[in-house]
Amino acid sequence: MNDIEKRIEELTNELNYHNHKYYVDDAPEISDFAFDKMLVELEQLEEKYPEYKKKNSPTVRVGGEAVKSFGEVHHDVPMLSQQKAFSKEEILDFDRRVKAVVHDVNYVVEQKIDGLSVSLEYVDGEFTRGSTRGDGINGEDVTENLKTIKSIPLTLKDDIPFLEVRGEVFLSRDNFNKINDILEASEQPLFANPRNAAAGSLRQLDPKIAAKRNLDIFVFNIQQIQGKEISTHIEGLEFLKEQGFKTILDKKSYSSIEKAYERILEIGEERGNLYFDIDGAVIKVNELTAREMLGDTAKFPRWSIAYKYPAEKQQTVIRDIKVQVGRTGVLTPLAILDTVHIAGSNVSRATLHNLDFIREKDIRIGDTVIIQKAGDIIPAVVEVIKENRDGSEKEFEMPTHCLECGALIVREEGEAAYRCTGVNCPAQRLRNIIHFVSRNAMDIDGLGPSIIEQMIEKDLIETAADLYYVKAEDIAEMDKMGEKSAQNLINALEKSKTNPLYRLINAFGIRHIGEKAAKILSAKYKTLDNLRNASVEELTEIADIGGKMAQSVVEFFMQEQSIAFIDKLENAGVNCIDDSENSIIDRRFEGMTFVLTGTLSKYKRSEAGKIIENYGGKTSSSVSKKTTYVLAGEDAGSKLDKANSLGVTVISEDEFEEMIK
Repeated sequence: MNDIEKRIEELTNELNYHNHKYYVDDAPEISDFAFDKMLVELEQLEEKYPEYKKKNSPTVRVGGEAVKSFGEVHHDVPMLSQQKAFSKEEILDFDRRVKAVVHDVNYVVEQKIDGLSVSLEYVDGEFTRGSTRGDGINGEDVTENLKTIKSIPLTLKDDIPFLEVRGEVFLSRDNFNKINDILEASEQPLFANPRNAAAGSLRQLDPKIAAKRNLDIFVFNIQQIQGKEISTHIEGLEFLKEQGFKTILDKKSYSSIEKAYERILEIGEERGNLYFDIDGAVIKVNELTAREMLGDTAKFPRWSIAYKYPAEKQQTVIRDIKVQVGRTGVLTPLAILDTVHIAGSNVSRATLHNLDFIREKDIRIGDTVIIQKAGDIIPAVVEVIKENRDGSEKEFEMPTHCLECGALIVREEGEAAYRCTGVNCPAQRLRNIIHFVSRNAMDIDGLGPSIIEQMIEKDLIETAADLYYVKAEDIAEMDKMGEKSAQNLINALEKSKTNPLYRLINAFGIRHIGEKAAKILSAKYKTLDNLRNASVEELTEIADIGGKMAQSVVEFFMQEQSIAFIDKLENAGVNCIDDSENSIIDRRFEGMTFVLTGTLSKYKRSEAGKIIENYGGKTSSSVSKKTTYVLAGEDAGSKLDKANSLGVTVISEDEFEEMIK
């Protein structure tokens, strides 16, 4: 073994050791900086000497190449679901059924992790395949995504000929909130709960996306094993822990069903304080020979049952209603409550969703109410006890101006939400800046959410306009940056100053104004000053600019925050003039509307759209009778179907290239 190969092996082993200490044992021994330094060294060596890269290299945790689809996996041992119990009597019935077959039995009780069930397969100690539960008989091959989960060992401690284990992939509550914060800031749909987020992350075709989600896993059962005799469930969990797995937490056995039920109640009290979600507790027979005697039904094992906790309710009093401004500017009323203990934690506030919800339930400040935790997580008001009213209760009114920044609050016709219109609103700061730098706006390469968050935390920026005043030396001092990365970012910012005016208009994030509308407004008014002085009446006379859009534009430009924001951009040298006429090559596509669908092989869709515009044409996101052509790539979906049904001409990429020669 030469020095290079030896160093790669040393780094691989050391990094895997520290990964296990951090993600499984929760006992880190070195700093993140020291870990990252070693990881960078390993990545550089592997890139230069790929022949020496180890199968269990920690670099696979960042995700490999994207796949087109998931292959099907047949489960040799069916991944059955759990029979459910909702009362103590049903638990006692389960015990009677078990003891009718096995007289001497011990039980184990475990938290029922609320995640996505998966199978992990190991051959000769190496992780070879991972799959989802699917329908219990057939699942999907998600091996590459599972490799990104740092609590899954890629290599076992012992050289086991074959091992298949079952576990539950989940997202911690903190990671779930972080993901939704980023989605909200980017105006993307939010995940409903951690389970949905975990499932959605694990089924990403691009493992790099899965890697960024920081998924975790608890392994809770041996499905198959060769080369090792296991007699009890607890023995199996201890063996799995020795091999490097993160196992389910509770490993105590109970000789009576009464003791087991007591543990169920304890878990119920604890569940509000856990860092992950559970959706019940599971009672299992500990002895594996007893499990064989009991067997399975077509759907459930006869040796286990899941207890589901009832939604706990408590009575309390609403002392006040405060308003919280979200990252998209939406105002959410929050009930400030007399503190009550519910589902394992103390609750002192509950969401009231919006003003319509408050009016519908006739909720007032001072009301006695019943609250419960939806899914044991989110406190919600479910009932007002109106007979407890004494006349001192007060109706709630939404504020007219934002409590965070003082900007106007608006509610558009037909919408439930009230919104802050401030471009400099602290609550919306991250979202606004993320949108400003995004690909379809100012397209500033290298400015991801994590970099922006650091800049905000270090008080380098308050608004997107401040980006153009940040110095390279300040950027270089941030985490995971350096002089080269800092200079690259400064160069990208300088380049963005010359962007077309429509990009800047789109970057403002004006409600209802997307890229298409921004192009229309830019072409019509030619300068930002002209657009700033436009009236609602003028704007609504423009084709494709409706009343709501016009109102949003006027409201944006009348805000003092917006005026200061634009002045700062102009002083930084950002282009505020439309020179689009200079980009027109010829007008062969004038009067034509194209819809792009599917995956193009030679262009990105945005690139093809730009070409069409350079030849005087327009692009649209939807197919109609007015559509001239549908440019269809691979895996074209419903838009292609609609084009065919309407008789719209469909062209291939090759035909498109002929048209632009």
